[in-house]
Amino acid sequence: MRFRATEIPGVFVVMPEQVNDDRGFFARLYCPEEFAAAGLEFKPLQVSISRNVQRLTLRGLHYQDPPFAEAKLVHVTHGSAYDVIVDLRRDSGTFGRWVAFDLNATSVQGIFVPEGCAHGFLTLESDTDVLYHISPMHVPGRAKGYRWNDPVLNIRWPAEPKFVSASDLTWPDFPIKG
Repeated sequence: MRFRATEIPGVFVVMPEQVNDDRGFFARLYCPEEFAAAGLEFKPLQVSISRNVQRLTLRGLHYQDPPFAEAKLVHVTHGSAYDVIVDLRRDSGTFGRWVAFDLNATSVQGIFVPEGCAHGFLTLESDTDVLYHISPMHVPGRAKGYRWNDPVLNIRWPAEPKFVSASDLTWPDFPIKG
């Protein structure tokens, strides 16, 4: 497993090493020892999947505040998605900045989202499945978010979403930076 740091501290691209043969490949998506060796103390307690039937389905931008903050390891296991992470840590030099990645089932590449960051994605294909390893356990009723099209964040999505939940349409605007 290889870890590549991004412009936002704590956000990493996680690249599993594939073992290929005539049947296909095998790849380990998570290993606590390899995460620890990369300086990431991440021990997921929950594994969830998001099935997205339609192309251009948007989910996000979601997060939970401490003491319920979640870290996530996100992979696309079928299809593809444009994955976005926003730094919400006010003491961070990258507060309010975002990074985005194209995730797909072919590359098996994942994204590590640390606590204190919001996460969302836009599916680029129909029937896209997103797998989440989450720590700590999700606490119902503690979910928060910001508008996917907030003018302060100015996220450059690759296309206009066609399918967005009613709750994702009602998230507030991002607070002005600083």
